[in-house]
Amino acid sequence: MNHLPQAWGRPRDDVYGAYSNSFLQTSGPTTHTQSPIVTGTSVIAVKFKDGVVIAADNLASYGSLARFTDVKRLRKFNTRAVVGFGGDVSDMQYLDRLLSSLDIRENYAEESPDAQLHAKNLHTYLSKVMYKRRSDFNPLWNHLLVAGLDGENKPFLASADLLGTTFSSPTLATGFGAHLAQPILRRTVPDEATVASVTKEQAVELVKESMKVLFYRDARSMDKYSIAVITKEGVELKENEKLENQSWAFAEGIRGYGTQVN
Repeated sequence: MNHLPQAWGRPRDDVYGAYSNSFLQTSGPTTHTQSPIVTGTSVIAVKFKDGVVIAADNLASYGSLARFTDVKRLRKFNTRAVVGFGGDVSDMQYLDRLLSSLDIRENYAEESPDAQLHAKNLHTYLSKVMYKRRSDFNPLWNHLLVAGLDGENKPFLASADLLGTTFSSPTLATGFGAHLAQPILRRTVPDEATVASVTKEQAVELVKESMKVLFYRDARSMDKYSIAVITKEGVELKENEKLENQSWAFAEGIRGYGTQVN
């Protein structure tokens, strides 16, 4: 019996013949991901006078299958920033490890909380990462929202997509949220000038209403979600929220064109 560590977990040579890894060799070209497999749907966010509210549901879909129902797609970076991930979950995990490494380096290098990276710094960093990967023809299949406070402790909200394209607005949404949630968000916060009149409570209710619409209208979403509120006091992150007052019970009253049953 072979007790050497390199032989652990594989068939015995004396029974099955010498182990060969020749099948791992290939003469084909190097390939990269052409389309995401396991994906998360919309991330939505809105500014208010003291900070930013951001939310994303906890579902990761395998194609059209609601496969993983406890995937947290909001990542708290420090006390001043939260990143929301839409798109491929494996690329999200890669970026999460990248941010963890960055966070450790920053914490060792800087002792003062005021010297921490703020949301604007973080968005610049992530946009460069996304653009570099796109330039290598190996993009990260994600659409990111970075929410938090900038260097002057003002609300900051911006996006970066798989091409490294950046965009900033008082309300942002990825995926189907860009079509279904944005009109709801813009009714209350149409432009930057109105942000100062929006309270934290209004912003939270606005985001919850949008999450409910997405649950009903987006087939790749669910009613369990994560929501974060970023202010000067820090990050308030809740990862297992449930939509309130939602039910499919109204479907019982719908009658089609067939035989009616009273």
